[in-house]
Amino acid sequence: MTVALLAERFRSTRALTVALAAPLGDADATVQSMPDASPAKWHLAHTSWFFETFVLRDHRRGYRPFDPAYAYLFNSYYEAEGQRQPRHARGLLTRPTLADIQAYRAHVDGALAAALPDLPDAALALVALGIQHEQQHQELLLTDILHLFAQNPLRPALWPSVPARHAPAPPPLRWIAGRAGVVEIGHAGPGFAFDCETPRHQVLLVPHALADRPVTNGAWQDFIADGGYADARLWLSDGWAWVRANAIAAPLYWQRDGSDWLRFGLDGIGPVDPAVPVAHVSFYEADAFARWAGVRLPTEAEWESAAEGLDPASGNQLDRAGPVSPTAAAPGDGLRQMFGDVWEWTGSAYRPYPGFRPAAGAVGEYNGKFMSGQAVLRGGSCATPRGHVRASYRNFFYPHQRWQFTGVRLAKDL
Repeated sequence: MTVALLAERFRSTRALTVALAAPLGDADATVQSMPDASPAKWHLAHTSWFFETFVLRDHRRGYRPFDPAYAYLFNSYYEAEGQRQPRHARGLLTRPTLADIQAYRAHVDGALAAALPDLPDAALALVALGIQHEQQHQELLLTDILHLFAQNPLRPALWPSVPARHAPAPPPLRWIAGRAGVVEIGHAGPGFAFDCETPRHQVLLVPHALADRPVTNGAWQDFIADGGYADARLWLSDGWAWVRANAIAAPLYWQRDGSDWLRFGLDGIGPVDPAVPVAHVSFYEADAFARWAGVRLPTEAEWESAAEGLDPASGNQLDRAGPVSPTAAAPGDGLRQMFGDVWEWTGSAYRPYPGFRPAAGAVGEYNGKFMSGQAVLRGGSCATPRGHVRASYRNFFYPHQRWQFTGVRLAKDL
């Protein structure tokens, strides 16, 4: 990638983050709704801290930090960078103000734009990583705002709702046979990839098939009506304990309205569209639904093997600031909605590939140290910036987490 192209991607990425947060006031941007989520103000600052710390501080001679205190406030989890504000207490940072953080972003943007033409290749690679990092935070920014606004009895909308366009009920799931035998997965060759996507390696796939589209809200309503959340036989032990401890009876952001279901989104309250992919379900729920349906979740190798050759920039993904939500599958043959709409839980644990080595330095903490107790998701969502994902992309969350746009694609053995 040329320096000019890198500079343009940096500019456009930074501008989109600002646009996504533009409707927020200082109070909106300061509050933290749960330990897993971060305030919008913190996202805006942390992504700037990343560029300031790993690029400008380390590779721009004479650079002086915007505010030395920000190194403590906006470090996320990099042990090599020292102490930091506890994650669960990020919402206590009433100062610096949102205006202060906007000034910080402008300072970093200007300094990095001026530095780019003279940066060494190692620093340019960190700029590319920082862009990808900020794209991840763009999705987190939206899902964290959604979770925050869902706690408000007024159910505020980040953006005005658009007229609902309910699609007709989709036809029954069709099954698409996957490749069997020894295949290769993982990233290799040119183009950006995170270290956890490497090295490329061989895996053995048994004969199997994937559903042609994700599970819909309508199918999930059938699961609820059939007592799926009350049948211990469908649930993993930890999942059943989670359901009972938290009184889980529907996807996150669903609520009853008489005999109907409503859902809360970034555009406020609206009816649940039965044709749209179900979102905001945990791994536990995804696994229970698959058992109820008499099938299973795909492995990440099955998913990636099927996705190779498909366009990862296609589908319903994030292009601009505005209403964000999953959409119904368009008519067609073959695998649909593999990219965008909802992240798809797999049955695979997030573990290192054979021969994995984390990157050197502090950025080596980015992925490798989280390879424990989490499950892999694939494919991106409606809140994932277009161009960010690829067939080898590995997202990961703990089994109980569901504030992201997480959904389900089924698989079965043949």
